[in-house]
Amino acid sequence: MWQFLIIILVATPALVTSKDAHELRERIKGPNCDAVYNSDISKNGTISSLSYPSPYPTKITCRYEFQGRGKERVQIVFQDFNLYHTNEDSKDCDNQDSLIAFVHRDGRMEKIDSYCGSTLPKPIMSNGPRLKLELHSVHGSRYSRGFKATYSFIENFGIKMGKQLTDYSCAFEFSSNNSRNGFFHSPNYPGFYPRDTECHYFFYGNNREKVHLHFNYFDVEGVLPCETTTASDYVEFSNFMVRDRNYDRHCGQLKEFDIGSDKKFFRVTFKSNDRLDGTGFNATYTFIDISEAYTTMSGSTSTASTKEFLHISSTTLIILLFVVA
Repeated sequence: MWQFLIIILVATPALVTSKDAHELRERIKGPNCDAVYNSDISKNGTISSLSYPSPYPTKITCRYEFQGRGKERVQIVFQDFNLYHTNEDSKDCDNQDSLIAFVHRDGRMEKIDSYCGSTLPKPIMSNGPRLKLELHSVHGSRYSRGFKATYSFIENFGIKMGKQLTDYSCAFEFSSNNSRNGFFHSPNYPGFYPRDTECHYFFYGNNREKVHLHFNYFDVEGVLPCETTTASDYVEFSNFMVRDRNYDRHCGQLKEFDIGSDKKFFRVTFKSNDRLDGTGFNATYTFIDISEAYTTMSGSTSTASTKEFLHISSTTLIILLFVVA
């Protein structure tokens, strides 16, 4: 009996190749790198790949789960990113070392993007209180140090200007009494804005003031006429709390443009659906005295009229000269 057992113990290793043995050892000693971050314990912190800044192990999957509560959103801001990539096209993450982001939707985790190579990803924001990151190490390299990022459970959608209004899921107030000019942007800008999000920006001027907006950057997923029937995200403008038919909804990738209010109040509403994403918008605002706006417009009109008069006068003179001749 004992002799039979000894034969089995001695013979069994011969059935395992050196490659199988190496992979078996890697699985046995492989690190348990899964982690859960709960907002009840800490509202912010730092995460990184295993062994960072030293190279991360090969053939592992690490999961980083973030669990907030209520109106909290999870925002990830990368400080360093360096994953091994076998070709120059760092946008193609298939069969590559990669970091994948998931958000919670309809009771399941849905992938929103993959990141690979050495290009620093833009900030990530969840559409609710939960987010998951998965690091997949397919190849690994002794020259690839992995990634490092900060995480935050926030309720301001990454918007730090204006006064946040708690009666709304996402709303900010800009008053002329506090500042006559400034800037504002979409949630999580310059990263992709979160899905299923509606955010309002209310501008309150004083009597005899108007609101002037200049959009420096605009990338909101959608097609004209930017309605729900076309599954479009959009930005809406209004002189009222309700929709204003004098203003078209804006979506798509647009060049710089200006837009203004008729009176002292103006509303801007950003709305995203549950589908594709964009990087949103970045804009400046200025409260302008109506008299100043009128003077500016009068000056422009006067200049245009003068040019038109000169053009007509010179034309008339040519005609008169022709008749005399």
